[in-house]
Amino acid sequence: MNALIVLMVTLLISLPGEDASMQAEPTQEQILSAAREIMISAHYCTLVTLAADGHPQARVMDAFEPESDLSVWFGTNRITRKVGELSQDPRATLSYFDRDDPGYVTLLGEARIVTDPEERAARWKEEWQAFYADGPSSEDYMLIEFRPFRVEVMSIKHAIASDPQGWKPATVELSSR
Repeated sequence: MNALIVLMVTLLISLPGEDASMQAEPTQEQILSAAREIMISAHYCTLVTLAADGHPQARVMDAFEPESDLSVWFGTNRITRKVGELSQDPRATLSYFDRDDPGYVTLLGEARIVTDPEERAARWKEEWQAFYADGPSSEDYMLIEFRPFRVEVMSIKHAIASDPQGWKPATVELSSR
């Protein structure tokens, strides 16, 4: 069964009439462009933080669209576990899955808590009004800014996979901030 899946993936990402091993590697720009497209299409992502005991904690998030550098912003409530966890350890991982591609993006990076009133007002979704009676000026509303240092992409649609037989994604190391 696994051999059949590997064969299907190899055929899907190969150009017609070409052997997968002869296909050109995607450029960094192509990988990052595909990552952004998948992130926007998927809309929701999973944010993984580290608990005090070191155990990963995952939750689905309603993210804002990624910035040009693939930074991602989230709105959240100050009393959530993720706020406490990120305050203790800023390391985090984001994972987006687009089943229509099919493809995924994983970003490794660091997150920071943002309470600036201007940022909160600029990054607000009206559908959140039910959770924050005072809107973006609510004392409970705050932001998380996630800044990635590594991007991993696997995408059938974009023919991006550095090693489809080994199920290894294409990886881009971003410059440190």
